[in-house]
Amino acid sequence: MVRLILLRHGESAANFSNTYTGWSDVPLTAHGVAQAQKAGAALAQTDVQVAHVHTSLLQRAIMTAYLVQEALDANWLPITKSWRLNERHYGALRGINKDLTRELFGPAQVAAWRRSFTGKPPLLVHPSRSRRYQGFPASIVPRGESLADAVKRLVPYWADELAPRLLAGQDQLVVAHGSTLRALIKYLENISDSGIDHVEVANAQPIVYTLDAHLQITDKVVLPTA
Repeated sequence: MVRLILLRHGESAANFSNTYTGWSDVPLTAHGVAQAQKAGAALAQTDVQVAHVHTSLLQRAIMTAYLVQEALDANWLPITKSWRLNERHYGALRGINKDLTRELFGPAQVAAWRRSFTGKPPLLVHPSRSRRYQGFPASIVPRGESLADAVKRLVPYWADELAPRLLAGQDQLVVAHGSTLRALIKYLENISDSGIDHVEVANAQPIVYTLDAHLQITDKVVLPTA
């Protein structure tokens, strides 16, 4: 028996302002910090023994991971940061208020961009190239992504980084983003392309999967943090 814990970051400044974020780097709000601390406290009340932490290259997830480690009295744990765990890239929508896009493009179009498996947002003409990605091929920085695209970049991380550690009996904590975690949940639970439309991942609510020796799910619990 081994555990995989999935955790979306606490409330970010973009969550608060209801804007599309994607690969844009925004901080946690004060409320988001408190949410992360409560998530860590909830995990500390379980018998989970996290051996390794995984997060994205974006500060809202990184800081959430740090706060959870602190709550677990486990700042010494190894942590791997990967672009493969970044939020889905929202292309030319990033920085725009979501309610405004509904007014401009209609609720159905926005729902297709946000919730459908294959829907892509309007693409950037020239993707920005942050220093954090300079050590990688330019091709890793997308102009915009569907959830299907996020699954494609996430599955290799599961195969190379998560599955081997889980098979070795080591509990793993993944602190990432709403769409990234939806992509991983779709893969783990074998959810259909249409079924994933209805899956939501709340901020800072730890999802604890118990897996058997073949990494098949035997239990799933969402920990209360109130």
